[in-house]
Order: sequence, then structure tokens, then C-alpha cells
Amino acid sequence: MTIEEENKYRGIVLLTDEARQYLNPREEIAYQEHRRELAEWLLNLGKNPDKAEGYSFSTAKNTMNRLDLFYRWVWQQEERFIQDMTTGHADAWMKDLAKQDLKESTKCHYQKAVQLLFKWQRKARNRDIEWEPEIEYSDPSTRYQPREYLTQQDRRRMREAAMSYGSIPHYNSLSPEERDRWKKYLAQRLQKPEEEVTKQDFLEANSFKYTSMIYTALDAGFRPIEIKRANIQWLDLDNGVLRIPEEESSKSRENWIVALKPETVSILKKWVKERETKPKYDGRNALWLTQRENRYNKG
Repeated sequence: MTIEEENKYRGIVLLTDEARQYLNPREEIAYQEHRRELAEWLLNLGKNPDKAEGYSFSTAKNTMNRLDLFYRWVWQQEERFIQDMTTGHADAWMKDLAKQDLKESTKCHYQKAVQLLFKWQRKARNRDIEWEPEIEYSDPSTRYQPREYLTQQDRRRMREAAMSYGSIPHYNSLSPEERDRWKKYLAQRLQKPEEEVTKQDFLEANSFKYTSMIYTALDAGFRPIEIKRANIQWLDLDNGVLRIPEEESSKSRENWIVALKPETVSILKKWVKERETKPKYDGRNALWLTQRENRYNKG
């Protein structure tokens, strides 16, 4: 095998001439083998690791080329060789791309390449790494928008709080004395006389409504107006996405497709089943309604 052949994996160049300019001989070997593992994963497993489904050659090659540019950008900024990229590096690159005269679609492709890099780190290298970009690029009709600033810790705490918000003990697990105390609490919360609080009220107090609302808002970057406008028809839970029609989007974009985390999909499925049992949703498209049967006010 020639040196040129050794430097390729199924036709994909591993160590580019541009990368060589930043590396010493030992670093060249490390980077070449690092890229070989990544290229192998992209072509054989990357699309769906559970089903051993890889990406096409063109997709894998383009991804590798874009990531080579990302690595070289980081080395230039850090003034040293780095092999394991962080979400901080990724966000810094996205901010730099925002200043460049590039098409929105080009920036979006770079962002997707970095997402695949972190997916490889999670799936193949067991790294605990999740990236929620501070700047999100999408289709060409959309200008980039910095998200409301929430750290990963903030987002994790919000999800944890959404899981426990408003939860109360199961009716049958309480003694008569405990049940009376919880009835007083629910009467105040539901704004109804204590004697009218029923076992059903205990069940409904542990609703998936608020949990599904928070999880969906975090995944999609929803603002209050999107919570108000959200319709049941937006849900495509079989494919794990929201499909928001252009005429219902507040972000001045064409049809908007938002990927959802697996846990968000599971929570939304629970909420959809629960929603079907509530008469106030009969004949209504709203995904969530207030206690007074109105859509949530964006204000």
C-alpha cells in the first residue's frame, strides 16, 4: 500500500495538506488515525448506529472536509494541536461563521457536521457530550438568531423542575389525615371548594401538560408566542419532530421542522393520551390550554 493509499479511507483523505501545516510528525499520525475512525463510523454506522446504517460516500466526504476546516480553525485559535473538540469550541466557531459572508445553507452544513462529530463521540467513544448551539443555523430563508442565554446546567435544572412541578402523592397512598391536607392544597390550587375535590383531581394534578410544554420549548427554542400558537397537528412523534407550517410560524421562515429529544417525544406521547381524556380539548387544535380553556397568553 502506497503512502497516498494509506492516507485514505475508502477514498476519503484523512490527513489533508492544509492540516499538515499545523502538525508535527507525531501529531500527524494521531490526527490521521483519529480521522480514520471517524470516517469508518460515518460510512458504516453514522446515520443509524442501532441498525448499522451509514451515510453515503458524498455525505461522509463532505462532513470530513467540513470538520477538517473546524479542527484547523480551533488549532489556529488555541495555537496548539487539539484532538477532542468541546462544545465551547463549536460555539466559538459558530460565532465566527456568523461574521463571515457565507450563505446560510453553508453555515448550516458546517453546524450539522459538528453535530455529527459530537454524535460520534457519544456513540463510538462513550463521551458524555450534548451540544445545544447558542447560534442555530437553518434553511436559507432564516437569519441566525442567538438563543436566550441558558447554560446547559440551567436547561438541565429546568427539565428536572418540570418533572416535579405540581406533583402530589397518589390518592391511594395517603392516610385520611394526609388526604385532607392535600385536598385543602388542591382546593386552593384549583380554585374550588374543598368538598368538591375528587380522586380525579388528584390524578390530574400529576399532569404531563407542563412537563411536555417545558421540554418542547427547550428543544425547539420556543418563545411565549409559540406556546400560544402550538397546535396538536404540529406533532409528528413517529418521526420525533415538530412540523410547523409557514403560516403558523413566528420566525419568518418556511415550513419549520424541529427535531425533538427522545425523552421529549415520550413525554409528548403521554400528554397526547392525557389530552384526549379532557373534554375542554374536544374540537380544539391547541396543544395546551389554560385552566380557563384559553390558549396561553404570550404576555
